[in-house]
Amino acid sequence: MKKIGLYFGTFNPIHNGHLALGDYFATQTDIDAVWFVVSPQNPFKVNDSLLADHHRLAMVQLAVKEIPYLEVCDIEFTLQKPNYTIDTLNQLKKFHPNLEFVLLMGFDNLVAFHTWKAYESILNHVTLYVYPRKHSQKLPDQFLDHNKIKIFQAPLLDYASETLRNLILQKNPFRHLMPSLSFQYLEEHQLYRS
Repeated sequence: MKKIGLYFGTFNPIHNGHLALGDYFATQTDIDAVWFVVSPQNPFKVNDSLLADHHRLAMVQLAVKEIPYLEVCDIEFTLQKPNYTIDTLNQLKKFHPNLEFVLLMGFDNLVAFHTWKAYESILNHVTLYVYPRKHSQKLPDQFLDHNKIKIFQAPLLDYASETLRNLILQKNPFRHLMPSLSFQYLEEHQLYRS
């Protein structure tokens, strides 16, 4: 059975760090492909700096265009907002019963995972592949040595999408942090300028 890593995010905007993580999990683990699941709205994030869905989706599509084991999934655009991971997983399993899904997650999200809607049900359905993030919180005891949680020494991202948005607003160089086609799209549409 083909194993798909689900990499959820708003990708606001996508950057080279996102691609590095997708590449790592698709080439250095037992995952066959990584799907970038573009979220219209994260229930845990304030929506004020979130770019329009179609722009974020287009930039992710351009970013992975020439990488065969990285794909884009827009299933959350068809679901009610705000959407929760458990709902998306249920839909994906319904549409793709022949695939095995793995949830890719930053360590900071794992620390707060017990606050997610139906987190126990998520763990019943999928394994979590966790990548490092800068954090200072302690992992809750229930997730220590859990048989459905695997922690990997994937690349540690030293910047985030917020970093790019700030660089753009301050008119500082940021081209080196983004896939070139996504950068061209962002520039053509003059995104994140206000």
